[in-house]
Amino acid sequence: MVIFDNDGVLVDSERLANTILAELLTEAGLPYTFDEAVRDFMGGSMKSMREKTEAQLGRPLPADLEDRYHQRLFDGFAHLQAIEGVEGVLDDLEAAGTPYCLASSGTHRRIRTALTAVGFLARFEGRIFSAEDVAHGKPAPDLFLHAAATLGVQPADCVVVEDSPLGVAAANAAGMTVFGYAGMTDPAKLADARQVFHKMTSLTGLIVAA
Repeated sequence: MVIFDNDGVLVDSERLANTILAELLTEAGLPYTFDEAVRDFMGGSMKSMREKTEAQLGRPLPADLEDRYHQRLFDGFAHLQAIEGVEGVLDDLEAAGTPYCLASSGTHRRIRTALTAVGFLARFEGRIFSAEDVAHGKPAPDLFLHAAATLGVQPADCVVVEDSPLGVAAANAAGMTVFGYAGMTDPAKLADARQVFHKMTSLTGLIVAA
C-alpha cells in the first residue's frame, strides 16, 4: 500500500500555508518569516504548532488563530493546483491494482477542501486519515500505523511519500519504507528517507522497485 502525505505531495499548498502562518504568528507578536515557518512547522499539526509557539511566546496565542488561518487558506484554495505529475502516479497505481491512501497532519476539513479543489476527493474517499484521528501526530508513528491497521495492511508492506522531515521520521518510526519528495524541501532535510526524488514522474518506478 502507498500512503501519501497531502500538502506538498498531492496538492501544491505548502507555500500558501506557510506564508499565512508566518503572517499570523507575526501579527500575534512572534515575528516569523516564510522560511522560518517552513523550517519549524512544515509537516506538523496545528496543535503542535500552537504548543511550540506558545512556549516561545510565553503566553497563549489568540484563540481564533486556527480559524483565521483556515479561512485565509481555504480562500486561497480557489486557485489550488495538484502537484505536477502526481495524477499520473495515481493512474499508474490504479492500473496496477496497488492500493493507496492519504495520511496528513491537516484537519479532515482541510484535507477534503484541498482534494475537492484539485478533483481528487473521489479517488481517496474512505481512505483519508488525519492527525485529528490519533493522540500524537508526526513525527510519532501513530497516524501511519492507524492508516495501515484500518486498511488491514502490515507496516512493512507500506510505502510512504513525504515532503517533510517530520513525516519521514514518522514513517521510519512506523517501520515503513519512505520516499522523500524534494519539490520544495531541501533534500538534505529528507536524508533519512530511503530515497529522495525531485520529480513525481520518478515515483512510480521507485514504488515498483520498493
